[in-house]
Amino acid sequence: MSLLSVGNLSLSIHGAPILSGVSFEIAPGETFGLVGESGSGKSMTALALMGLLPQGAVASGSAEFLGQDLLALPERALTRLRGNEIGMIFQEPMTALNPMKTIGDQVAETLLVHRAAARGAARDIAREKLARVGLAEDRFPLTLYPHELSGGQRQRVAIAMAIALRPRLLIADEPTTALDVTTQAQILDLLKGLTDEEDMALLLITHDLAVVAGRTTHTAVMQAGRIVEQGETEPLFRTRAHDYTRRLFAASDHRPARAAQTRPEPLLTVENATRDYLLPRPSAFAPHPVLRAVDGVSLTLHRGESLGLVGESGCGKSTLTRAILGLDPLQGGAIRLGGAEVTAGHTMPAGLRARMQVVFQDPYGSFNPRHRVERLVAEPFHLTGTPPDARDRVAAALEEVGLQAADRRKFIHEFSGGQRQRIAIARALIIRPDLIVLDEAVSALDVRVRAQVLDLLARLQESHGLAYLFISHDLSVVRSITDRVLVMKSGRIVEEGATEAVFAAPRHPYTRTLVAATPTIPARWKEPAHAD
Repeated sequence: MSLLSVGNLSLSIHGAPILSGVSFEIAPGETFGLVGESGSGKSMTALALMGLLPQGAVASGSAEFLGQDLLALPERALTRLRGNEIGMIFQEPMTALNPMKTIGDQVAETLLVHRAAARGAARDIAREKLARVGLAEDRFPLTLYPHELSGGQRQRVAIAMAIALRPRLLIADEPTTALDVTTQAQILDLLKGLTDEEDMALLLITHDLAVVAGRTTHTAVMQAGRIVEQGETEPLFRTRAHDYTRRLFAASDHRPARAAQTRPEPLLTVENATRDYLLPRPSAFAPHPVLRAVDGVSLTLHRGESLGLVGESGCGKSTLTRAILGLDPLQGGAIRLGGAEVTAGHTMPAGLRARMQVVFQDPYGSFNPRHRVERLVAEPFHLTGTPPDARDRVAAALEEVGLQAADRRKFIHEFSGGQRQRIAIARALIIRPDLIVLDEAVSALDVRVRAQVLDLLARLQESHGLAYLFISHDLSVVRSITDRVLVMKSGRIVEEGATEAVFAAPRHPYTRTLVAATPTIPARWKEPAHAD
């Protein structure tokens, strides 16, 4: 007997087809994976089930849940189901949570809206659910606000809200995309434990095949609004009957072809870098506690080299990166680029700053949406002066990253996530820097787009002799694109060496923990797929 039976679900928005003939079933207590690249229709399928489609959307087909067709229910009936019988965890918890309400109030609100408990009882249940997801009140008071928590902790709050009323079906839409590997493993294990203990079915939506491998009983593969293949997870992964599934599988293990480019002379040196932050006073007259975010870090990056920097959220990677870029001062130590000392703020010469560029995790957030691409890509010229052929150089930079010169007249919202990241790389290249810092530059991309961007980075490094400082929580990406790797924990470098040697035989217990937490497709499933 099925808990949810979706039959021939089709969807259009303002006449544009989004979903076509989507059909699948989820049994009570089952964990079902829905995988595919960005834009394949995974999230729209979930929103159709929840009745949260945008204006102009027209859905047809059926979605039978507990004897009711979700697509035919009026809004009042759907309101009773949402949060009560069907819970949903969204991809970005910071936007899903209310920044003006405490975490206790937000979890309790679910019960109050459905009149499942009085205010006092709802508060007690909120306390219990937050403790159940690892946020016990002794360490995480109910009075905390979302901004006072880390990304993984905010995701746990979102899970507590979704399970507050013990729904029969839990929909998790990319619940671990932006999390580091250990937090990701904890969240996935938590979801699995909750579904087992609470007898919930789980619809796990992701672009990462390794996330569903070993964690779902059945998986459906989605492409361009259609399910192209589905079945039990292990046989589906072993067989890969559809060409699209095979391409996703290949992209998940993709390693770009890279030629050795490292030259012996150091480009970037960091010597005994130290950075402290003052924490709030525990009481009015107590001294400020001090957090040492970077604790005596030293490293060397050679010309033409790719150096990886990995570690969990809060380990000090971003603080060290900001100091290297001259955005934050150090309390001790020194940073040099090509022999010149890097200083923070306006004391850093523009010519030195121009030798470093950065590509951020969220390209949309790093661009001004009111400016056209031509102006966005040309922004670094303010460091060197705008040349007379600036327009031609922008066009050349766009073509170099696989876009068209005509794209310079468009706005950033007109591009996909992968195209935006290519534009961010074009902006970093425009003044021909020696070093590009890539801060989680591919973590939000699906596996096929990620593979394309990694190939692009490898090609640009070879053609321009670039050095990369690659910062990421995704060890599989770092393993595929770097020559050496540094492992950071609690502000210190705990292990370093050649990338393959470190990941194949990690010496430090923390590195072994990171490697063990990285989701992988079991080796026994990686036998060659049969040909059609």
